[in-house]
Amino acid sequence: MNKKEIAEIKKLFKKDDNGITRICGCYVDAEKNKRLELREAFYSLPEEEIFKYVEIFRKTLSGTLGKNLMNMEFPSEEETSEEGKQKFLMELLRSGLQNHELLDKFYDMVIQTYDYDGNYFIILIHDAYDIPSVTADGNTILGDSDNGLPAIDASDYVYDFILCSICPVKLSKAGLCYNPEKNSIEDCMRDWLVQPPENGFLFPAFNDRNTDIHNLLYFARNADDMDIDFSYDLLGCTFPIPAKEQRETFTTIVEESLGTTCDYEVVRNIHENLNEMITENKENPEPLELDREDVKKLLTASGIPEEKLETFEEKFTENVGEDHKLVADNIASVRKFELKTPDVTIQVNPGRTDLIDTRIIDGIPCIVIECNDQVEVNGIRVANPQ
Repeated sequence: MNKKEIAEIKKLFKKDDNGITRICGCYVDAEKNKRLELREAFYSLPEEEIFKYVEIFRKTLSGTLGKNLMNMEFPSEEETSEEGKQKFLMELLRSGLQNHELLDKFYDMVIQTYDYDGNYFIILIHDAYDIPSVTADGNTILGDSDNGLPAIDASDYVYDFILCSICPVKLSKAGLCYNPEKNSIEDCMRDWLVQPPENGFLFPAFNDRNTDIHNLLYFARNADDMDIDFSYDLLGCTFPIPAKEQRETFTTIVEESLGTTCDYEVVRNIHENLNEMITENKENPEPLELDREDVKKLLTASGIPEEKLETFEEKFTENVGEDHKLVADNIASVRKFELKTPDVTIQVNPGRTDLIDTRIIDGIPCIVIECNDQVEVNGIRVANPQ
């Protein structure tokens, strides 16, 4: 799924009008016991609860594509095997969340695989989305009763899906509060509060604005702490390289490939060229992905010596894989350019890396910063050296 497709599904979760047919849930305590199960028609819930649930669903489709939101593909055996995860999810989907045995089996699968020490709430919803047709420029085609089209939109297909959200449940903080009945300040009653989701998934995927049963969209709030074992054990999908690991892998490849030629000038060039590529791709709903040849071109344009590129290809294949890609946003930052020594950290406006240079002064390697007409130390303006 790309950014536009994710946004289209996210917009379905309105507080006053959406296609959610059913909501189910299971509250699990820290000892992995099922304490409560919920099975309701969504619009039978009180309005205040509906509003809060909708916020949870929207957050489960929030974050950066390629970091918090990961497109994941099922291996073929998960679709053909009797115990296949994709096959089970299809049964759950077709049931419309009405089959109690399937729901209990799903909750058990989560409890067995989810590595979380506290209490949490598993939420499942079923939705059916009449997909409106769009023109080439992205405008929705409105219905035309004279031509036999529906009155609301020109829907040709229905996207039937389930969304799972896994939310921590934590005890509210202790404190004092005002009691208006007694007109007094007193100790507040502490409650167990459902937090925003930590993990979740959308199945099937909504690829090319239609149902794709061979893929799903996985959500993790903390992109730097992905629980790969949980996602694989629960869903059986091929998991992309997490964002943090992509960044660390790219750093390792550059350092090991260049060795002593990995100087400041080369690294600055890589930073600037990567950010230029990301900026050029900004309007594209698909994240910018780089395969081995793309990264090779990047390094060449950044001044990497030809003799080092062979080493790079070996390192890329070894650390990333022949057919895998790196997401550009995961290995570069358009917001930060940082130089660090054991004792000093320098943060630079990413667009003004030209102000930093490295030189040998009196035989000592130095980082040189060009001063303009305003320099502050601990908030105090100081005079520039003359």
